[in-house]
Amino acid sequence: MREFLGNIWDYSGADRIVITTNGSLTADGRAIFGRGVARQAAARFPTLADKLGRLLMDHGNHVFDLGNGIVTFPVEETPWSLPDLRIITRSAHELLQLADRSEWRRIIVPRPGCGGGGLAWDDVKPLLAPLFDKRFAVISQ
Repeated sequence: MREFLGNIWDYSGADRIVITTNGSLTADGRAIFGRGVARQAAARFPTLADKLGRLLMDHGNHVFDLGNGIVTFPVEETPWSLPDLRIITRSAHELLQLADRSEWRRIIVPRPGCGGGGLAWDDVKPLLAPLFDKRFAVISQ
């Protein structure tokens, strides 16, 4: 796992961009993109809320490849709950499995649960470091 500073959207189209998400839906079945990179992704790709909403209804709150180089990474159950280290750990395992199956070469990940989520990177990094190999780049702004 590598770490660097930058804008995650500078890597759009060339790499897989991970967005941190939650498992909540609107009354009409659309995913709720609360803040941060998830909200930015929803603004860039207007169909994401519908697509993720269907996946959440069918499969639950898990890592999904949404297309357009966007991959979800659940960190919490709702946009109003605090990020959960257990969910982050599960998501890291799922992301690694998906990256292996899909033979992805580079995956750009924001610091999950940090920033707007309020977790300290020093608490999250030890969960990811044993799983994320050199294909994974954790970005912060």
